[in-house]
Amino acid sequence: MRNSRRGMVDPFIVMDVMEAARQAEVDGRHIIHMEVGQPGTPAPEGARQALANAMAQDAMGYTVALGLPALRERISRLYGAWYNVDLDPARVIVTPGSSGAFLLAFTALFDAGDRVAIGAPGYPSYRQILKALSLTPVDLQTSEANRLQPVPADFADMDVQGLMVASPANPTGTMLDKGSMSALVEACAAKGAAFISDEIYHGIEYEAKAVTALEIADDCYVINSFSKYFSMTGWRVGWMVVPEDHVRTVERLAQNMFICAPHASQVAALAAMDCHEELEANMQVYRANRQMMIDGLPKAGFTSFAPPDGAFYVYVDVSQFTEDSRAFAREILDEAGVAVTPGLDFDPVRGAGTLRFSYARSTADIAEGLARLKRFMAARGFV
Repeated sequence: MRNSRRGMVDPFIVMDVMEAARQAEVDGRHIIHMEVGQPGTPAPEGARQALANAMAQDAMGYTVALGLPALRERISRLYGAWYNVDLDPARVIVTPGSSGAFLLAFTALFDAGDRVAIGAPGYPSYRQILKALSLTPVDLQTSEANRLQPVPADFADMDVQGLMVASPANPTGTMLDKGSMSALVEACAAKGAAFISDEIYHGIEYEAKAVTALEIADDCYVINSFSKYFSMTGWRVGWMVVPEDHVRTVERLAQNMFICAPHASQVAALAAMDCHEELEANMQVYRANRQMMIDGLPKAGFTSFAPPDGAFYVYVDVSQFTEDSRAFAREILDEAGVAVTPGLDFDPVRGAGTLRFSYARSTADIAEGLARLKRFMAARGFV
C-alpha cells in the first residue's frame, strides 16, 4: 500500500531509548532513568481521589470540545495567581495534552508550505508535527551567548510565517526574561508572523518565575499542559490560550480532530490544580536533584553545561568525548545502566556532540545515576 510523504517523519529518539531501557529491565538489569522527561511521581492524591469519586457518579461521556467549563475557569484563575494576568476563560481550550494543542495551533495558524521557525536545540516533535502537516520547520541555530534561546536577529532575514518558542526550554532548561520575550513578540508582529509560546514547564522554576507571553500580548498562542508541574504525563490533558477571534476556529478543529480531551483526565486535572502541598513537595525534590546534578556532573567529567533555570534537564556538551551522541548514549546504557538522551533528538546539526540528562526521578535514583556515570567515565580515562 502507498505511503504519504507527510508520514515520513523522523523517530522520537528518546522513545527509542526508553524502549531499549525497558528491554534491559526485562532482561533483569536495574536501569537508572535519566532519559525520560516525566516526573517520577503520580498524579496528586487529591486528583486521583476526585476522579474516583466522579467515576462512581458519572458515565464519563464526551465533554464539549473546548473542555469542562469549570476547568477552563480554573485555568484562567491560574493566570491571575501566577502572573497577575486577567484572562477570559472563553479563550482557554482544553486539549489532549500539549501534543493535541500543537496540532490545533499549527492547523489553525498555517497553510501547507508555510515556514515556521523553531529554536535548535528544541523539542523534536515540533519539527516532526510541522512536517506531518506539510509545513516547513526552520531551525534557528541558537547561540550559547543567548543561552540557546532564539533572538530576533536569528530570523530577521528569513521568510517565516510563525515562530515557536519554549521557556523553560526542553532540553536546556533555559528561560526567556520579559525583555527577551517582548523582543520576539514584536519581531513576529513586524513580520506578520504568528507567535506561539510553549509554557509546559511553567511552575518548575528555581530562581525566577517564568514569563508567560500573555503578560506581553493577547495576539499570540500559549500552550501548557498538566504533564510536568502537575505530574500527569500519561493522563494526556493540556490547554491552549488563543486570541478571542480564534476560539471558534480552534473549536471547530477540536470538534473534528478529537471531539474532546479525555473526560476523566479533565476531572483529575481540575482537582490537581488545588493540590498545592503535594506539588510543592515535588518541587523540593527537583530543587535537590538540580543541585545534585550541578555538583555531580562535573565530578563525572561532564563540565560543559549551563545550570537550568527551569524544567528538569541538564543539556551537556560532550563533543570532547564523542562525535556520535547516539552511540555514546547506547554505551552508557549498556555499560553503566543509565539511560540518557542523545542530543540528535533536539538538534540535527549540533546534537551529535550533546546529551540531555533528566533529573525528574527520585533523589536516590539521581545519586545512583551520578555514581554510575562517574565510574563509566573514569573507566575511559575521562575523569
